[in-house]
Amino acid sequence: MITPPDAPIKKLRFKTIIISDVHLGVPECKAVQASHFLKHCLCEKLLLNGDIIDGWELKRGGKWTAEHTQFVRSVLRKMTKEKTETIYLRGNHDDILDRFVPIILDNLCITDEHIHETPHGRYLVIHGDGFDHVVANHKWLAELGAVGYNTMLRLNRLYNAYRIWRGKQPFSFAKWVKAKVKGAVSHVGNYETQLQELARQRGCQGIICGHIHSPANKQVGTVHYLNSGDWVESMTAVVENMDRTWEVITYDQFCERTHRTPKSLIPGVPHDEPGDDDDMDSMENEAIETSSSPI
Repeated sequence: MITPPDAPIKKLRFKTIIISDVHLGVPECKAVQASHFLKHCLCEKLLLNGDIIDGWELKRGGKWTAEHTQFVRSVLRKMTKEKTETIYLRGNHDDILDRFVPIILDNLCITDEHIHETPHGRYLVIHGDGFDHVVANHKWLAELGAVGYNTMLRLNRLYNAYRIWRGKQPFSFAKWVKAKVKGAVSHVGNYETQLQELARQRGCQGIICGHIHSPANKQVGTVHYLNSGDWVESMTAVVENMDRTWEVITYDQFCERTHRTPKSLIPGVPHDEPGDDDDMDSMENEAIETSSSPI
């Protein structure tokens, strides 16, 4: 996507933003892009739906970088300067939070699950790891799987550096596996079905989760199923528009709508633009686009 040089940059306004699975601590996480998205979107409520920090990877010696700190600062800025209600739901990779939940600190709430009220009904927001049999019952096996997944991501990064050098689009091994391997497709389907049943038990018309890194916005039986994806591969979020409709927005769509240049996926290649500094007051004159359901 090429932004016209004379196009005015904008900010997007949403009722609610839900992001999950940023996995700060993993070298392949897209913290720069996630920060870019949060800094230039306004919302009344921000739901951080689990695995924002990857405690498993940090425990194994993962690196915390300045980009990861910048993401945390972007969240804190929304809480303090924009007065955004922020809810952090613990995931399986940040399960250290189990010893603290539930806890409320000013406009930050850390909890296991959240009921989001809308004019069209209630939505249960939950990370979703409790419905992954391996994670719930065999943590050692889940951690071993995480090591394998992160290794695949590192190999994928090298392969994509070669593809970008050749002028080709990046390719995701993990997405290919999820789409092609029968066991992975079946796992995703079972996961969605179980969450549908949980939503019905809680008297909710919809459920919003993360965990499996597969963004979705669809009807599963009688339940509206939303999955916010991740910021390792898909770079997606679930947003509630100001007209109270839902959509999954990708990072590329965000850049296109706001006329911003996407941050480079190649480490060490910055894409600075006006309004990217830390001073939110420098962006007072930016146009704000009120979100509505996409046509």
